[in-house]
Amino acid sequence: MALQVVGAGLGRTGTLSLKVALERLLSGRCYHMLEVFDRSDDATVWADAFAGDGPDWPAFMDGFDASVDWPAAAFWEPLAAAFPDALILLSERDPDAWWRSASATIFPALADALAVGSDDSEWARMARGMMAAFTPDLGDADAAKAAYVAHNERVRATAPPERLLEWSPGDGWAPICAALGLAVPDDRFPHVNTTDEFNARSADAS
Repeated sequence: MALQVVGAGLGRTGTLSLKVALERLLSGRCYHMLEVFDRSDDATVWADAFAGDGPDWPAFMDGFDASVDWPAAAFWEPLAAAFPDALILLSERDPDAWWRSASATIFPALADALAVGSDDSEWARMARGMMAAFTPDLGDADAAKAAYVAHNERVRATAPPERLLEWSPGDGWAPICAALGLAVPDDRFPHVNTTDEFNARSADAS
C-alpha cells in the first residue's frame, strides 16, 4: 500500500475533516495527529525525524492511504519523494482565521506538552521539534501568521505543479475528487473538530 495523498497543510486548516473525507474516498486510513495518541512509538519516530533522523517513510506509513495534519505535514517533501505518484494536498485558510483557531487549540496543547513533559519525554521532544520547524513564537500572532504564510508559500514554490492541489475547507469534495479521478459522493463534506470539539477532546484526554 502506498500513500495516494500527502497533506502539506498545517493543523487547523480542516485537516480532521480531510482525514474523514479521504478515508471515505479511499476506503483506507489517513494518518493524522490523532494516530500518535493510538500508536505509542510514533512520538519517538517524529521526535527523531525533527532531529534529522527520519524513518523509512514507506515502512512507517505502511497501512495508510493518505496523511494530513501535523506532524506529517512538516515532512511533506520527503513523503512526496517517497510516494512520487501521490497528490500533494495543501489545505489552507485565511491567516487571521487560522491564527484565531490555532491559538485557541493546538498552541495551548503544545504548551501543555512542554509544561508537563520532562526533558526526555517523547511528547515533549516531538513538541519542541514541531515548534522549531514552525516558529518558537507561538504566542506572537504576527510571528505565527508569518510562519504559516511562509510554509504555504514554500509548498507552492517547491511542489511540482502537476501534483499540487490547493484546497480550502469550503471547497468540499469536488476539487479533491477531480484530482484523484473519483466520483463526488452524494453526502455532504464532513465538518468536524471545531474549536469547541478540539478543546472538549483535550479536556477528556487530560
